[in-house]
Amino acid sequence: MSNPSDHPADEFTTGADDLQSQNPGGDEKYMKSDDERVNTLVAELAEAEKKALRYQADLDNYRRRARREAEDTARFAVMPLISELLDAVDNLNRAIEAGLSSPDGSGLAEGVKMVAEQLARTLENHGCKQIESVGQPFDPNLHQAVQMIPGTEFPPNHVAAELRAGFRLHDRVVRPAQVMVSTGSKG
Repeated sequence: MSNPSDHPADEFTTGADDLQSQNPGGDEKYMKSDDERVNTLVAELAEAEKKALRYQADLDNYRRRARREAEDTARFAVMPLISELLDAVDNLNRAIEAGLSSPDGSGLAEGVKMVAEQLARTLENHGCKQIESVGQPFDPNLHQAVQMIPGTEFPPNHVAAELRAGFRLHDRVVRPAQVMVSTGSKG
């Protein structure tokens, strides 16, 4: 008859039987031919690539949306301040009208004073406070020295007079106060 080595199909069958004995659970993954396994892996890879592209697109959309929201937040952050300042501007215009309509302009100074107080409150409500200067030690971080003046009213290197008020927003200086600094002696 024929020699078993003359029939390669018998060897393959024997190899499949060996696989079956190594995998008694009958897992189909091990029973597929090489071409079937390659096709399965190619399909899984294509699906994974689709998922990765979807996730990348979702992440890009999220970044664009977050950037747009941050820009809008920054752009409109001053809205409450503007709203309060507009009230003060309205009151200032009313004070001007009252001063123009009154023959002696009596009420104009009082009206302007009220508006100045309203503006100061508005700024303070938003964390902007005036820097205390007169009588305080000179601090180059808070004060801009315009002139040194003699006098014994204040110790040396203390602010003797304020020419323009300085302001601080929370802990950051918006504008230093322009001041005159005492030399501590009479001229």
